[in-house]
Amino acid sequence: MSLPKKGLYVITPNNLEAGELYLKVEQALKGGISLLQYRDKSNPAEEKLQRAKALHQLCIKHQVPLIINDDPELAFACQAEGVHLGQGDGSVSDARELLGEIAIIGVTCHHRPELALQAAKEGADYVALGRFFKSTSKPGESLATAQLITDMKKHIKKPVVAIGGITISNAESLVGAGADYLAVIDSVFSQINIQEYCQRFSRIFNTHKETQN
Repeated sequence: MSLPKKGLYVITPNNLEAGELYLKVEQALKGGISLLQYRDKSNPAEEKLQRAKALHQLCIKHQVPLIINDDPELAFACQAEGVHLGQGDGSVSDARELLGEIAIIGVTCHHRPELALQAAKEGADYVALGRFFKSTSKPGESLATAQLITDMKKHIKKPVVAIGGITISNAESLVGAGADYLAVIDSVFSQINIQEYCQRFSRIFNTHKETQN
């Protein structure tokens, strides 16, 4: 599967039991998300592999690429479509060598243009910018602005992911600034009706596309 053009990029939380995780992820997939990232900072390696394989099967069913957070080896082991690298998680070239030319490789670039330019130069498939708003997973003051997205789109041809405290109520300004993907954790997984909430996010992208035409 190749990188979709635009849409909601859902990232899994740390605090769910496996059964609940799969149930909620499938609701998000039914809601029309574009990408799923498996992010797990707490479970042992064997449990991570089991979960990654199960999530990949769900993603295949809904034809959505699975991205593994921070761990190219886990991405390789579960045959995920790609990996997301933090600044301390190794190089794009090493991940590409392991996962192959068609793998989707994204890089965290925080609010620093020079990191985004470097990641694009090294062959990343997308760059992630943030933190745009306060959140529980990305605590602290917001460091990135919508203008940063607009500026980066002028200098790189790669898709831009916005992350950090994004909700339905603040998403439109980021899409309007040029964000290709909105990466969300808490505001999705805290919903009672995850499927409907994800559909609402998709409508933001669709509405913006219609206004451009």
